[in-house]
Amino acid sequence: MKFAIETQGHSQVINITERVKECVENSQVQSGAVLVFVASSTAAITILEYESGIIKDLKEVLEKVIPENQEYHHHQKWGDKNGAAHLKAAIFKPDLLIPIENGKLRLGTWQQIVLIDFDEKPRQREVIVQVLS
Repeated sequence: MKFAIETQGHSQVINITERVKECVENSQVQSGAVLVFVASSTAAITILEYESGIIKDLKEVLEKVIPENQEYHHHQKWGDKNGAAHLKAAIFKPDLLIPIENGKLRLGTWQQIVLIDFDEKPRQREVIVQVLS
């Protein structure tokens, strides 16, 4: 299963938990795991409490550690300005594996599955969801 998401970039955080839950429910798998993967080198999938304060904190920390407006060697190779996006995505990774128990995602109380788009411009992202039994 897969779905597309239109993003704005610049560390936009998008809650995809409900979309992944739908995929798990449609699979009718009762026990196993679900693999969530974004097919991109400038976006990532992770778990986060989807709350405005932590999202703002995350963006501020990332900007301090890997600033978007810095010159990166990658920019010289391709002429684009998304070197920071590649570095951030490499740290976060493109995938996540979550247990399924009794047909439901086994997430903690505040855990949400999020896609983070680090690129410098809007993109269409493809999220691949594989339910494993």
